[in-house]
Amino acid sequence: MTRVVWAIVAGAVLAQIAYPLASDASRDVVTVAVVLLLTAASLVHAAITRGPLWTVVLFASTAGLGLLSEVIGTATGFPFGSYFYATGRLGPEVVGVPAVVPLAWTAGFYPIWCAATFVLRRAGISGERRAFGRVLMVAVGMVGWDLYLDSQMVTDGQWTWTSGNAGLPGIPSIPYTNYLGWFAVALLMAIVVDRVGGLTESRRPRGRSMSDAAPLVLFLWTWLGSGFAHAFLLEGDEMRFSAVYGFCVMGVVGFPLVALWIRQPGKVTVKT
Repeated sequence: MTRVVWAIVAGAVLAQIAYPLASDASRDVVTVAVVLLLTAASLVHAAITRGPLWTVVLFASTAGLGLLSEVIGTATGFPFGSYFYATGRLGPEVVGVPAVVPLAWTAGFYPIWCAATFVLRRAGISGERRAFGRVLMVAVGMVGWDLYLDSQMVTDGQWTWTSGNAGLPGIPSIPYTNYLGWFAVALLMAIVVDRVGGLTESRRPRGRSMSDAAPLVLFLWTWLGSGFAHAFLLEGDEMRFSAVYGFCVMGVVGFPLVALWIRQPGKVTVKT
C-alpha cells in the first residue's frame, strides 16, 4: 500500500505541474484531477496509518463541513462574503457548489494536519498543549493555503466575488472576510477531528510501518511549489501578491517543519 500512496502523490504532483501548461477546458480537467488525486492520497494514507474510523471522521469533518459552509456561503454570503461559482466547469454541482470543492477542503487539510503534528511532536509538546497548538496551526495553515487557492481560482474564473468589502493590498478582488471565514471553518474542522478523531485511538491499526513522509511531501510541495508558480509561472497581477501572502502564512507551519526536519532527521513516524 505504500507504493499505492506514493503513486497517487506522484500523480497529484504531475497534475499540478501540468496546470500552468494547460488552458481553457483542459485546465478545468487538470484542476479536478489535482483535487481528486490529493484527496485520494490523503484518505488512503489516513486509512493506512490512522485507521478507517479516523479517516471517516476526517472526511466528514472536512468535506462535510466544507460543503455545508460553501452552500451557506453562496446562499447568504456568510461566513466568507458574497460569491458565486462558474457553472459547468468543474463537473457535477450540489446546490450550486461544484462537488469537487468540498473535496478540496480534505485535500488541503490533511497534509497541514500531519505537518502541524510533526512540528509539535518534534518540539516535545504533548497533551492538551499539543491539541490546542495543532488546532490553531491547522487553521492558520489553511488560511495560508487559501491565499494561494482563492487568488488562483478567481484569476482562472472558477468563482467570482461580489462582496463590497475591501481585500488585502494587491488582491482587491477577494474580500478580507473570506480569510476570516476560512480561519473559522478550518478551526471548527480541526477541533472536530481532534476531539472526535481522538475517540478512535484504540481502534487504529497496530504495527503500521508507513510514515507521514507522503503527506509532509505534499505539504512542502504545496507550500513551496504554489509560491513558485504564483511568483513566476501563472498569469495575473494578483498572483505576485498571493505568492508572498501564501508563502508567509503557510510558513507558520512550513518554516518550523523544515527546521525541525533538518535538525532531527529520521523516520517520520505517525503519532497524534
